[in-house]
Amino acid sequence: MKRKVIGWLAAAVAPMLMLSDGASAQQPKTLRVVMHSDLKILDPIWTSAFIVRNHGYMVYDTLFALDSDLKIKPQMVETWSVTPDNLTWTFTLRDGLEFHDGQPVTTEDVIASLKRWAVRDSVGQILWSKLAEAKAVDAKTFQLVLKSPTGVVLQSLSKPSGNPFIMPKRVAETSPNDQIKEFVGSGPFIFKADEWKPGDKTVYVKNPKYKPRSEPASGLAGGKVAKVDRVEWIAMPDQQTAVNALQTAEIDIIEAPQHDLYPLIKKDRNAELINPSKWGNQYIYRFNQLHKPFDNAKIRQAMLYALNQKDFLEGVIGEPEYYQVCKAMFICGGPYETTVGFEDKYESNFAKAKQLLTEGGYDNTPAVLLHSTDLYALANMAPIAKSLMEKAGMKVDMQSMDWQTLVARRAKKDPPDKGGWSVLITSTSAPDALDPLALGFIVATCDKAPFGWPCDEELVRLRSAFADEPDEARRKQIVEKIQLRAAEVPTHAFLGQFTSAMARRKVVTGNVTSPVTVFWNVDKR
Repeated sequence: MKRKVIGWLAAAVAPMLMLSDGASAQQPKTLRVVMHSDLKILDPIWTSAFIVRNHGYMVYDTLFALDSDLKIKPQMVETWSVTPDNLTWTFTLRDGLEFHDGQPVTTEDVIASLKRWAVRDSVGQILWSKLAEAKAVDAKTFQLVLKSPTGVVLQSLSKPSGNPFIMPKRVAETSPNDQIKEFVGSGPFIFKADEWKPGDKTVYVKNPKYKPRSEPASGLAGGKVAKVDRVEWIAMPDQQTAVNALQTAEIDIIEAPQHDLYPLIKKDRNAELINPSKWGNQYIYRFNQLHKPFDNAKIRQAMLYALNQKDFLEGVIGEPEYYQVCKAMFICGGPYETTVGFEDKYESNFAKAKQLLTEGGYDNTPAVLLHSTDLYALANMAPIAKSLMEKAGMKVDMQSMDWQTLVARRAKKDPPDKGGWSVLITSTSAPDALDPLALGFIVATCDKAPFGWPCDEELVRLRSAFADEPDEARRKQIVEKIQLRAAEVPTHAFLGQFTSAMARRKVVTGNVTSPVTVFWNVDKR
């Protein structure tokens, strides 16, 4: 009798176990990630902040993109052609493109998106200045008709940062000076606005209707296959807390753990460090040229002599294997590497810096230095800058805040003593600093320039000449002229290069080699 009861119980429980296993197998795959910053702004055209750019790649799609070798590849575009005179470019969209609201992507959406982007993006401004007409031929075909040939067409449409994300026409018609209020894209993930809690969590879910390209994923190009059902960006500014969460499987990825925690991560047999962005980053010390003291070129020059790269790199990165002192504006290891104009800069020559402050008539106006406190890669930078600036004889008012507050404040043109700023420190990815077109910090178009608003006709002329010049030897000559001019009327200082690893649990696979952290092709066992 006892055997019969046991047998009956086993027979009864077995189907329940099978149901339980089946239900478990059907649980959505959720990837939990600590990004380098919290997300508080949602318009990737309105700001150049990398966390907002990364959000853009989750939700929106692009016409072209760079692969893992930084080569330009079509994305939303199926075919394109250009007339023999290089004036008329014709593009045809691929089949199956659909916005998250179910509406098809048309060329009217594309044209509206390009127009909004071109107002704010520095390369977009160059492209649009050379454009006679942008027109939709039919629902899938559009043309860019140029007034004169230029080499920026495909480069502008494939930029890793500042790419023209395609939005519905009704959204793209929002003024470029205002932030969008509707977040509908056609990308591989859908933004869950109802679950977005700044300071806590940002949520994306797989777009079940997304039609990826047939090619394998490569960088920001190829097939964007969403292999997880849900991606959660968890706000966790304390790095040690994030590593602890990784080790206890509360999270799956830390986008950019601080370098001195690498040994702790390496000791965990369930975690690993990988390097999806093999090109690294460049630190940027950005002047605001609208107001004193940095409205004076001599005073800006003084800072190039006062600063030195090694203090910053040692103070933040620490390990020499992860950083490089580099006096090339367009990065060491790039096709336009040269130190022309900067050979005697970045050596903390305080005597020369003081001389230039005197020549510039420095009147002890305090420089308001914005200090980001919650991003480890930036937290120590401003205090180091403050010390070096003061040794050169400048008064410094360092004001501390979280990164997203800084991003909002840097857009303000108010005087420094009325809520504005004088100088701040940020970073850019190396692919965004490869040449004068990619590097937005060299743009000097006054009110149309990125935050800091440098204004110099000669830099504008040289950058435009670089865009139009097809010969590489002559392009390199133009780069040298740009650097010489930038040493004379500095738009920014560059404070060296560094690389960072990503930490992930070993159950996670598929991160693509890319200058932007993306989550298509990523799987979780």
